[in-house]
Amino acid sequence: MARGDSLVKLAFAYGVHLTRRRLTRPRSQVAKLLETYAHDGIRPLLPEERERHPQLIGCINCGLCALAAARIGSVRLPDLATSYMRLYARLGEAASDLSGDSPELGAASAACPVGVPLDEVAAIVRRLAAG
Repeated sequence: MARGDSLVKLAFAYGVHLTRRRLTRPRSQVAKLLETYAHDGIRPLLPEERERHPQLIGCINCGLCALAAARIGSVRLPDLATSYMRLYARLGEAASDLSGDSPELGAASAACPVGVPLDEVAAIVRRLAAG
C-alpha cells in the first residue's frame, strides 16, 4: 500500500509542476548564467557569430592549416580553430599567437579540407580574449 501512496503523491506533485509551468511566465536566466561563468572567461557569441557557428566548428584537427600557414607559435593552428569553443584557459595564448607576424590565415583556410574560415575564428578569439 505504501508504494501505491507514493505513486499517487508523485503523480499529484508532477501534475502541480506541469500546471505551474503552464500558468507562470518563464523567466530569463541568461544574466545569472553569464554571472556564474564570468570568472571562467566564458562570454556569449554575438548574434552574427552564432549564425556562422556551424561553419566555424567543423575543424577536424588534421593540421593542414598549420602546414599551409607555415606558422610556429605557442598554439597550433588546429587548436586555434576550436579554442574559442572549449579551451578557455588557452584563449589568451591563442590570441597572442595571432599577434605580431601575421599568420597566413587565408592560405590556411584554403588548405582546410572542411573549409573552416580561420580569419573569422581568429577574430572571435581576439574578441573573447580581450574581454
